[in-house]
Amino acid sequence: MSQYVILYLGVVNVLSGILFSWDKRGAKNGFRRVPEIRLHLFELMGGVFINWILMYTIHHKNKKFSYYAVTYLLLFLWIAVIMYRKNIFL
Repeated sequence: MSQYVILYLGVVNVLSGILFSWDKRGAKNGFRRVPEIRLHLFELMGGVFINWILMYTIHHKNKKFSYYAVTYLLLFLWIAVIMYRKNIFL
């Protein structure tokens, strides 16, 4: 992958992780929450990797089927795209 793609994915993952953590904080302390559609949008843009890790490290949204089903779908989509671009086939 080019340096720009890696930089892009890094930035998107940091922003996505911040939003995801902010939502966890809002859920825990009764603050304003981040809409799920916004979290999924950042996952679609490439932030799914950090959100998938954070789901299980900070225990947020890992029991809500409607959320994690979409997250896993996007994760598998991103993995398939990366494998296709790198010509890695199972």
